[in-house]
Amino acid sequence: MGDAVPALAVAAPVGIGPWSWSLDPPAALALAIGFLYWLSNRRTVGPARTRAERRRRHLYFYAGIAVVLIALASPLDAYSERLFWAHMTQHVLLIVLAPPLIVLARPWVRLWRVLPLPARQTLGRSLARGHLSGLRRLGAFLGAPLPTFVLFCGVVLIWHIPALFDATLESESLHALEHTLFFVTALMFWKQVIDSPPLHAPLSDMWRMAYLVGAMVVMWLLAIVLALAPRALYAPYAHEATRPGGLSALTDQQIAAGVMWVPGSITLVLALFYYVNRWLNAADESPRPLPRLASDH
Repeated sequence: MGDAVPALAVAAPVGIGPWSWSLDPPAALALAIGFLYWLSNRRTVGPARTRAERRRRHLYFYAGIAVVLIALASPLDAYSERLFWAHMTQHVLLIVLAPPLIVLARPWVRLWRVLPLPARQTLGRSLARGHLSGLRRLGAFLGAPLPTFVLFCGVVLIWHIPALFDATLESESLHALEHTLFFVTALMFWKQVIDSPPLHAPLSDMWRMAYLVGAMVVMWLLAIVLALAPRALYAPYAHEATRPGGLSALTDQQIAAGVMWVPGSITLVLALFYYVNRWLNAADESPRPLPRLASDH
């Protein structure tokens, strides 16, 4: 695949180290949401019999927030300015790791309760009286399986078009929009795959498997394009004079393709195996017709 891939012993650029954490607006928002969730937990008392389940869900939620912070605020973000594979790692974390953890946590009711009571009452009355019917219909349409799938795959593909991707590297606001759309559309996608009450996932196990396979195919196609391209596709990385580890631009891009292909598929494959196993077990446990008894003559 072009250049020989050297060992990934990445030397830190000057000024980047374990202390290189930042708090850009998207990361600050994630931290604020994590704090609001914690605040809601402090105000909520549940039955003792559900304590273990609640703790597990809290763990999922805080792990999801931690993954977002690692993607957007850790030294990984600083490396992403010079290494395409580090940038792709950010995308993978925001698409296939943080969102399923958040969906597994089922945080929707707790986050709703964080709003002041008057705000909840006003919003509830507006929804009940149809004042926000247009917004509700739009949400219902975008939350349906097919529009969600198209939107998720479209966002992943469109933002990796070289011209648009290069623009995000030149504009902090556009870059923040890119990452926000990755995360939000991935939340919508995983909500179709993982049950997350009170949100309802309408797909059968068979369709969830097809959903996951379809997403994997899209991500694999993108990875193949990046891996087989004869030159570096993204100008800011192609024109980088030196990179940590001494990587060439093309090798950097090929490693990024590997990140999208392998780590980017792990969560999808695990979910696929889960539903394949559940579907097979359901087939084994389905009632079988009783043998017919021979008629007496």
